Amino acid sequence: MEWINRYKSRVVTAEEAVKNIEDNFRLFMTGNVSVPLKLLAALVDHAPNLKDVEIVQALTIGAQDYAAPEMEGHLRINTIFIDGNVRPAVHEGRADFTPVLLSEFPLLFTRGLLPLDVALIHVSPPDEHGFCSLGVEVGLTKSAANAARIVIAEVNQQMPRALGDSFVHVSKLDYMVPVDYDLPEHAMSAVGPTETTRQIAGYCAELIPDEATMQMGIGAIPDAVLKHLYDKKDLGIHTELFSDGVIDLVNAGVITNAKKTLHQGKIIAGFIIGTKKLYRWVHDNPLIEFHPTEYVNDPFVIAQNRRMVAINSAIEVDLTGQICADSIGSKLYSGVGGQLDFIYGAARSHEGVPIITLPSTAKEDEISRIMPMLKQGAGVVTSRNHVHYVITEYGIADLYGKTIRQRAQALINVAHPKFRDKLTAKAKEMNYI
Repeated sequence: MEWINRYKSRVVTAEEAVKNIEDNFRLFMTGNVSVPLKLLAALVDHAPNLKDVEIVQALTIGAQDYAAPEMEGHLRINTIFIDGNVRPAVHEGRADFTPVLLSEFPLLFTRGLLPLDVALIHVSPPDEHGFCSLGVEVGLTKSAANAARIVIAEVNQQMPRALGDSFVHVSKLDYMVPVDYDLPEHAMSAVGPTETTRQIAGYCAELIPDEATMQMGIGAIPDAVLKHLYDKKDLGIHTELFSDGVIDLVNAGVITNAKKTLHQGKIIAGFIIGTKKLYRWVHDNPLIEFHPTEYVNDPFVIAQNRRMVAINSAIEVDLTGQICADSIGSKLYSGVGGQLDFIYGAARSHEGVPIITLPSTAKEDEISRIMPMLKQGAGVVTSRNHVHYVITEYGIADLYGKTIRQRAQALINVAHPKFRDKLTAKAKEMNYI
């Protein structure tokens, strides 16, 4: 059991581990609910001794100190997804945003476009063979850890042992920091669905056939859709992430994965976000396999699943079907995530169902989210050429193969009634209808 001696020889404190980070280093930090909190806190404390350290990341839930103004000149975040904890830093020019498809993010490391000096990761305790699981966040972390010169791992007694292509051997870890704390919880539907969310979810459910393989993006609407699926049969899951809502559908015999084209009998995902109930359920569960994101989110893998259903959200849509999901005008808000990966993959699937959802209005019905044109500077995440179904609480707009005239009319029909006349007048002015 040589690995045990190797493990013991590489155990350090978080404070000792971060002293291996030097000026001008580029770090990858695992994210979602898997942020290595003890290592990050030690790095923040050590940051005044460092200059121009870049932290490359995606979504990080909870941690904020490393994005504080006093970190400027010491730590600089380069994120592919802008959540509330880093949004002020991005807007103030103290952090960077890199637009990239989620499926291609790990390739920036493996292809040498963003060479990594250090990967900060978060793993389960090793098994009897010396393998640690990457737990709740495998998708973006596996390839980054393989590409980094130095790998520093928090080894957490509370990290579930997730199965699939999710393991890293102790011999690949340069420094290990034993910890024992609960993973952050992030319930997708903590406040419960609104009436608008329920209506949208109901329309989504109408389009989901029996034996479908499903992807659910992040947010309240995809989670609410799950509650409308108890009359379906033999559903499967192939998704970048899932949350607690999947458990009840598995227990009810709705999600069986029995009719999937790929990985029959298995739930396939890159990561999870949820509660302790979900983390306990995933632990050592042979029903679930985690894989790197460049595989899970590859549109040409996704497309092999028959009846692939993709459900994603938008900020606004214009009358030609252009989908903005990452900015409010020119102000960067989130990121492309896996939306285009799955929308395109589902579109190429046999009997696939690509869905974009959004409430019809914002700011208590003051603003229509179906617009004649996107706001100036708005980012197009899903092009008008890729869009199929757009759903609001007022119904389903089927845009694929439709003319601009037909699209404009279909979108006006699912806009909030108070804006339909104005949208119609503008569409006529632009010679759309």
